[in-house]
Amino acid sequence: MTIPTYSKITGLGFYVPENVVTNNDLTQYMETSDAWIQERTGIKQRRYFTHGKDTNASLATAASRMALDRAGVTASSVDLIVYATLSPDYYFPGSAFLLQRELGLEGVPVIDIREQCSGFVYALSIADQFIKTGMAKTALVVGSEIQSGLMDKSTRGRNVAVIFGDGAGAAVVQATTDPEHRILSTHLHADGRFAEELYLKEPTSIRTHKDNFDPEGSNVVMNGNTVFKHAVVRFMEVINESLTANGYTADDISLLVPHQANVRISDYVRQQLKLPEDRVYNNIQRYGNTTAASIPIALSEAFEEGRVKSGDLICLAAFGSGFTWASALIKW
Repeated sequence: MTIPTYSKITGLGFYVPENVVTNNDLTQYMETSDAWIQERTGIKQRRYFTHGKDTNASLATAASRMALDRAGVTASSVDLIVYATLSPDYYFPGSAFLLQRELGLEGVPVIDIREQCSGFVYALSIADQFIKTGMAKTALVVGSEIQSGLMDKSTRGRNVAVIFGDGAGAAVVQATTDPEHRILSTHLHADGRFAEELYLKEPTSIRTHKDNFDPEGSNVVMNGNTVFKHAVVRFMEVINESLTANGYTADDISLLVPHQANVRISDYVRQQLKLPEDRVYNNIQRYGNTTAASIPIALSEAFEEGRVKSGDLICLAAFGSGFTWASALIKW
């Protein structure tokens, strides 16, 4: 009889730049206030990279080394890297190659994915499939972002700029035959009809001459109302999908770790699921929206705080640009 192979998260890590930027700091660039930002997003501060010191890959490397250390494995054990980001260091090649180089893993396959705020869950799902089919035994799954350089920090761009921050999170995912402690399932969705509701146009491969460059296209565009309306629906759908697939209900969730998009979205989802506040983890107050990095950063902090324990049922859920939405249900 063949024993099934599953995947299990064995180590978590994160890293955020040293540069703390408060809401009051942003008033130097735009007409805003701490009260205005907190009321609309729940954010009090975020981290910005330091030019010449931090890169997307350097943040990822620091987070990865922490995750590897906590998993009790060396980098040489890694036989797959799956790297999620919307803000790579180069247009190409992807930042996964740079992380691979930093870790000295020449020859190990790397996969760069662009699923924005759902990126980490997508990456986790990819690693899960590779491990369950025997193509990998130890995967390094990363979400890393440097977004502060993409933002229009004038009053014109404040509705977007106040939300986003920089940081990285990582997880070591390894093969296991233990059916009681593993990734139970992942659920991935996308709908490209809404691509332009939250997007960054430039740079683009259709720009073949500098005269075709659209200066306005270099600013992030977000239709906040549309994003919010879709997010609250898709969050609920994909969380319930993961619970139903495994025979659970919302009452069984030990901790929900949602993508840190907006505290109002998290509160709405929590209320719809009838979960008490202590069963939903939020750290957007400290880091803002770090896109693909937000879930692994939050999961790492929750683990450090003792809020993720053996036997717990952990649900990860995300929604973001694309539109894309995803969930993972984990028996820790």
